[in-house]
Amino acid sequence: MKKQLLTDFFSLLTLISFVSLAFLPSCGESESQVIHPEVRTITESVYASGLIKAKNQYEAFALGSGPIEEIFVSEGDTVEVGTPIMKIFSEREKLNRESAELARAYADLNANQSKLLDLELTIELAKSKMKNDSLLFIRQKSLWDQGIGKAIELEQRELAYINSKSAYESALLRYSDLKREIEFNSKSASKNLAISEALEDEYLLKSDIEGKVYSILKEKGEMVSPQTPLAVIGSSTEFILELQVDEYDIAKVKLGQKVIVRMDSYPDEIFEAEVSKIYPIMDSKSKSFTVEAEFITVPKSLYPNLTLEANVVTQTKENTLVIPRNYLFEEEKVITESEDTLQVKTGIKTYQYAEILEGIDTSTGLIPPVK
Repeated sequence: MKKQLLTDFFSLLTLISFVSLAFLPSCGESESQVIHPEVRTITESVYASGLIKAKNQYEAFALGSGPIEEIFVSEGDTVEVGTPIMKIFSEREKLNRESAELARAYADLNANQSKLLDLELTIELAKSKMKNDSLLFIRQKSLWDQGIGKAIELEQRELAYINSKSAYESALLRYSDLKREIEFNSKSASKNLAISEALEDEYLLKSDIEGKVYSILKEKGEMVSPQTPLAVIGSSTEFILELQVDEYDIAKVKLGQKVIVRMDSYPDEIFEAEVSKIYPIMDSKSKSFTVEAEFITVPKSLYPNLTLEANVVTQTKENTLVIPRNYLFEEEKVITESEDTLQVKTGIKTYQYAEILEGIDTSTGLIPPVK
């Protein structure tokens, strides 16, 4: 048992020695890879993937359900605000609208002027009779004051005047009520027609913006519902970049930062953009945030859904001391050409370079850590 333990112990020592020797850099290799820190500009950026979208791009939905009766535009057509895109058939709403039109025509104020004119004639007649009965009553009273005539004649003239006056005032009230009723019926019928037309409009899809129809998603005769996207519409001249930024990097992204853009459609060109909007909620599935940017230098032609890769420039320092990133050891240490390990203070780090704030200078020779 003791012999076995000694054998295992010496085997372990041999292995440790072998591993230690394997990690020691050879003199020739170190000398050939000696570099010195240099002063240059370093830029920190955040990677983002994304795609191109037309400005104000949206999927258009109708509010009604039914088969598509007519499509008024084609893909690539330019549209104005309110331009009809397609119509969904609905016999019920069509009949409701026609019924509302008939009701409005029947209740229209102008169509009921004859009723008001007839009542105006009644009022004039009642007014004339009231004036005549008033004169007769005044004359009879004057005679009675002179002792001429009978009391019953005076009472009859007075009663006739009172009746004609009441008839006149009643006609005035009837005219006021009729006018108010006709006006109410006319307005009510107009409102009902407007409601019916609005409901029918739910079956007519119109453009909300001035732009271009990029896609028609359904064909004539297909059944659709309010949950069915029917078309994709957006600006025909302005485009934005929709970027996806990882949750670990979003805190570094700010409005107005420069974005360096590379696109497969323009493999030999680099474009600049600027962060214009940061959506404040994270997509729980992709663990990323949506960031919008607008082009500073615009490609000659663009189309929605073109893919891109971008770097959001979060920080830039000029005339600062940097070394290649692979010369860092344990992220905060470097190895000198004399194989001493020095502690350094780092700043900005990119995939290629690391900023050195303290610990070495341009005269310090460095070798890469042996892997």
